[in-house]
Amino acid sequence: MRKQLFVSGAIISLLALIAIAGAACGSGSQPTTENPVIGKVIKTGPAGNGLTVTLSSDTGTLKSGEQEIYLAFTDASGKPVDVGSVSFNNRMPAMGSMAEMNNAATLTTTGTPGVYRGKIDVEMAGEWQSQIAYEGPAGKGKATLSVTAR
Repeated sequence: MRKQLFVSGAIISLLALIAIAGAACGSGSQPTTENPVIGKVIKTGPAGNGLTVTLSSDTGTLKSGEQEIYLAFTDASGKPVDVGSVSFNNRMPAMGSMAEMNNAATLTTTGTPGVYRGKIDVEMAGEWQSQIAYEGPAGKGKATLSVTAR
């Protein structure tokens, strides 16, 4: 009886460790050519050259503070397009005595061309202009998305 309880407890512990490891390995969704957007959409807009850019996060909101964001560049059919090097900057214009703020993200590529992952530290809640620029196989382009950080 003790041996059976010990084995059952060990199996439960092993399953719990596997679940924890799986949750720690990422956001749970991975980009694919059929669904290049990771997480939930924050904002989508035109990016030039017939492309669309989608800004997303795990929660579908931009928050003040540190967080992970994702960018997906797609063509008219919704397929991801490799755009080469990408920059992302959140800009809040100067207001009254408050100086202009700029919060840049550090972007890396994912296993799916045209899909990028980034880390950003948004200084405060409010209205931001997400400025996105790219240059590469799809040409050169820019997009500006108005987003609200909470």
